Amino acid sequence: MGVSRVKWILALIDPISMTIKSIFSPQMKSTCLLSSLIIVSSLTVSHVSLATIVKDRDFIKISRSYYAEKLQGFWLGQNIGNWTGLITEMDKVGTQDTLPFYTDSDWGGEDLPAFWGEGVPHAQTIDFYFERPGTPWGSDDDTDIEYMYGHLLDFHKTSKLSAEQIRQGWLKHIYSEDDAPLFKKFSTSVPQKENFLWVSNEQARKLMMRGMKPPETSEPKNNSKHMMIDAQLTTEIFGLLAPSRPDIALDISYLPIRTVAKNDSAWISQFYIVMHSLASTTDASQSFALQTQSLANIASGFLPKDSTPAKIYTFVLDHYLNNPDKGNWELTRDAVYKRYQLGRNDEYIYSGPFDANINFAASLISLFYGRGDIVETIKIGTLVGWDSDNPTATWGGLLGFMYGVEGVLNAFKQSNISDTYWIHRTRRNFPDKIPSKHGEDNFLSMAQREIRTIDRIVIERMKGRFSRDDNYWLIPKLIKKIP
Repeated sequence: MGVSRVKWILALIDPISMTIKSIFSPQMKSTCLLSSLIIVSSLTVSHVSLATIVKDRDFIKISRSYYAEKLQGFWLGQNIGNWTGLITEMDKVGTQDTLPFYTDSDWGGEDLPAFWGEGVPHAQTIDFYFERPGTPWGSDDDTDIEYMYGHLLDFHKTSKLSAEQIRQGWLKHIYSEDDAPLFKKFSTSVPQKENFLWVSNEQARKLMMRGMKPPETSEPKNNSKHMMIDAQLTTEIFGLLAPSRPDIALDISYLPIRTVAKNDSAWISQFYIVMHSLASTTDASQSFALQTQSLANIASGFLPKDSTPAKIYTFVLDHYLNNPDKGNWELTRDAVYKRYQLGRNDEYIYSGPFDANINFAASLISLFYGRGDIVETIKIGTLVGWDSDNPTATWGGLLGFMYGVEGVLNAFKQSNISDTYWIHRTRRNFPDKIPSKHGEDNFLSMAQREIRTIDRIVIERMKGRFSRDDNYWLIPKLIKKIP
């Protein structure tokens, strides 16, 4: 590692990193980015954020009410990112029919059809999409399975779902290809059955119909789609359900991830979950650019040594660092296209635009060049290519959590955005929360549901406690290693 890169990494490391360095296994410590954490082990812990250290640094103290507001920001940011990214989903996938890729100059221009020949009904131009009060955000596969997991944890009053609870939840709340209702994408479309499942998710549900449970449903011999993108868009919420404790987050998400993912795709999902878990511990006196880069550096240490995702992370980061024009994200996107879709490097053989690895690379481009700016991050993610609504939803959710609702509204210069969510657009059998529309919910009640689950996780999994006034969680600091 060059001296300049070491200095850059050291400048990004948030002091909270020192409280978690002991969790890494010896294998994880081998990455050069993780080594930088050890170099600065003498730094002291200092928070100016959701989390504060109390009682001789034995516990992390987090406000329950403040966290609930941040969770509403998560759902708002995730939906803005999801529905903005959907506009360009699969428009540009590196084939001769879809080249050239989009660039910044295409923002505000015409949305071209996806590679299957259709656009989207909610937008004709490439721009940010907002639902207005009175109209709910429609559920989509980037948000609805996370919603389902949040519901199942609350319904079963558990801090960790069992394999059978996951299987029964999928069968109850997700349509099969046979019993799905008729759906018209456009007013002129011919109605067709649509269960809003694709690739690995689709295969996993079929296996559940045959009696299989996770992790069997992600085993390569059963699910040939296990290396697809699916778990990257269905499990980020488990990080937020275990604030400041990535060990607990990875434990409670183990089966949900492995419902549909194995190996590379599972490790990438863990990367996102770790970032979400630690998002409450960043130093709010730092810029969002430093906060997000610090989270990414730490999470990269959870990618196994010499794995393809670890090599992709290093390649994209190095390309970003060595690019003198930090506004030219297209240069790194084009390098990713040549290296991974065309070049078959780092033990990765591209098989399609739904691949976990190509979309991980695209996601990192929007993260690094977005520099913690939720507007710029979603914009880049929308233009970068491939399965564009996945990175936009993921980073929209993470940054939405870090910004909070008011921060998201201010960032987009908006004052009126819908705070309701229609889960029955794509899923079924959920309780009504708002009388006006069957299967509708709102971000406040969704956040309150998550708070109830975190209450259980803090007590049952973390062995923490509440403050005397019940306004705070007192979460034991992480001291053990992750197996």
